[in-house]
Amino acid sequence: MKTIKLNTVKPNIFSESDVSGSEIWCKNICFEKENTYLIFSESGKGKSSLFDFIYCRRNDYSGEILFDKKNAKKFNSSQKKELRTNHVSLVFQGFRLFSELTAIENVEIKNRLTNHKTKKQIEEMFEKLDISVKKNTPLSLLSFGQKQRVAIIRSLCQPFDFLLLDEAFSHLDETNYSIACNLIADEVKNQNAALLVASLGEPYKFKYNHKILL
Repeated sequence: MKTIKLNTVKPNIFSESDVSGSEIWCKNICFEKENTYLIFSESGKGKSSLFDFIYCRRNDYSGEILFDKKNAKKFNSSQKKELRTNHVSLVFQGFRLFSELTAIENVEIKNRLTNHKTKKQIEEMFEKLDISVKKNTPLSLLSFGQKQRVAIIRSLCQPFDFLLLDEAFSHLDETNYSIACNLIADEVKNQNAALLVASLGEPYKFKYNHKILL
């Protein structure tokens, strides 16, 4: 997949709202591979909704989203699964992890679907993000910052053309924040992928080709 195009997309929840100040809503915009995008706005402008639309979790919007000219609203369940398994990965703001499983089990569930990383590579990511000692701990016993690191590792255990980060570093200390950014940047480069970062304004430690106001 090379492009994701949004043609006059507007969330239904904003149907009566003025979004003329947005550079995305009700505009024509194209996200392309091998580019890095910062999408910034105040809270409540639809950053998570945008990523949910691109991830095909929701379709409560007007306009159209095209994946290499294929309309997302026409995707069946198998096409959506293919999209999420091989083309688009997302770090959810709310993590969306399984609290009854351990940290490593949450990652292995994704990796069993994709066979993208070896056991050694996964363990190395846990080491780099300083949660190796917590890998066999139930997720419910981890801190928010530890959960966020598990969610980041999980997102990298698949092939992708586009990686979406929805305020993915809000609970990380400076050291782990820097390590996570470097880990993500390396994986994006290795896969010749695009990176889309949603933020309240913090640019994070990435080099952007485009900065877009939502």
